[in-house]
Amino acid sequence: MAHYEPPSTAERLGNALIRRLAEVGISIAGTRALTVRGRKSGKDRNVVVNLLTVDGADYLVAPRGNTEWVRNVRAAGEVRLGPRWHRIPARAVEVSDDDKPELLRRYLQKWHWQVKGYVGGLTPDSSDAELRDAAPSFPVFSLR
Repeated sequence: MAHYEPPSTAERLGNALIRRLAEVGISIAGTRALTVRGRKSGKDRNVVVNLLTVDGADYLVAPRGNTEWVRNVRAAGEVRLGPRWHRIPARAVEVSDDDKPELLRRYLQKWHWQVKGYVGGLTPDSSDAELRDAAPSFPVFSLR
């Protein structure tokens, strides 16, 4: 079964507030509004994500695992990022598990304080082997 760490009620409420801020262009610690077409409904689904930029390339990392937005991105293959009035489309390509360890490390360096409760004990100081072992549990998408 695919890894998924559901948010608590308090986290859902906090995420809703942060998403609304991101949708009007206010970023908190690197947050961005993400819009993706729902795989079942076909309707736009909006979430807030932390956009990781490494060497000029943008990545979406799902620290909670196989979430609804991850499944929607896999089905749609494209997303839109940014505030309501200026959403930028991007193609989302899933990163192979072999290429994830360094991206996961960078993500944890920036947002460990926020995600430490649901990344299975990983830290920015986790070994390459630990990150490789964990890679299948954390979807990562390259945006193009």
